[in-house]
Amino acid sequence: MRDLQSVEEFQALKVAEDVVFLFTAAWCPDCHFIDPFMPEVEEKLESFTFVSVNRDQFIDICAEHEIYGIPSFLVYKNGIEAGRFVSKDRKTQEEIEQFLLEL
Repeated sequence: MRDLQSVEEFQALKVAEDVVFLFTAAWCPDCHFIDPFMPEVEEKLESFTFVSVNRDQFIDICAEHEIYGIPSFLVYKNGIEAGRFVSKDRKTQEEIEQFLLEL
């Protein structure tokens, strides 16, 4: 999973690719809980580009897209928001995969 580098990159990715933005932060224990299994999720869903968005670095993107809890997922397909799994709750591998497979 690559890290988002700029607001411009965020804007470009959401219109150019089928992309999963994972909103996270270094201080978030529930974000670290999903770290060990995210590579497997990415492998199963290789049609998506996965991008990690540091909530503290890109707080304006979070506010603009109403991402108030982390870890959270925001998915774009063909330039349109296709789904969101947004909450402050801990997420399991099964919940994340089910969410992405339904898109």
